[in-house]
Amino acid sequence: MTVNVTRIVSGGQTGADRAALDVAIELGITYGGWCPAGGWADDYPQPPGLLAFYPKLTATAEPEPAVRTRLNVRDSDATLIVWDGRTPSPGTELTMEVAQELGRPTLVTSGDAAETRIWLTALGSGVVLNVAGPRESTSPGSYATTVELLLAVLA
Repeated sequence: MTVNVTRIVSGGQTGADRAALDVAIELGITYGGWCPAGGWADDYPQPPGLLAFYPKLTATAEPEPAVRTRLNVRDSDATLIVWDGRTPSPGTELTMEVAQELGRPTLVTSGDAAETRIWLTALGSGVVLNVAGPRESTSPGSYATTVELLLAVLA
């Protein structure tokens, strides 16, 4: 089965979002997406924030993270959510709602590489993939789980 993701989109928050950006860079996959105004993230609260490390992200005009969430779902063909569902994550839940509202295919997985590979393969080639999930501060280990999953599926 061949997985052909041509671009990874993410909001850059710690955890699943950041893992997606780092894997994209490691594998030479184009990355992009929207982040809150000033490049804000938990670990980069002051401008330029994330933009100093991930210059292909675009800051929204608004500081509210929900704005970037909507834009990233809108600008993608499909959304992969890496989440065990046990830890409350309002941002992750919003991502699922927006994906449903916009009719974007969505997979929520706790890290199952086989399931993810089958899902991505079924989407066809040239996929722009939004990767989302809880931030590291509320779901410790989400970064590592997402890196492991994406490397297993995309490398």
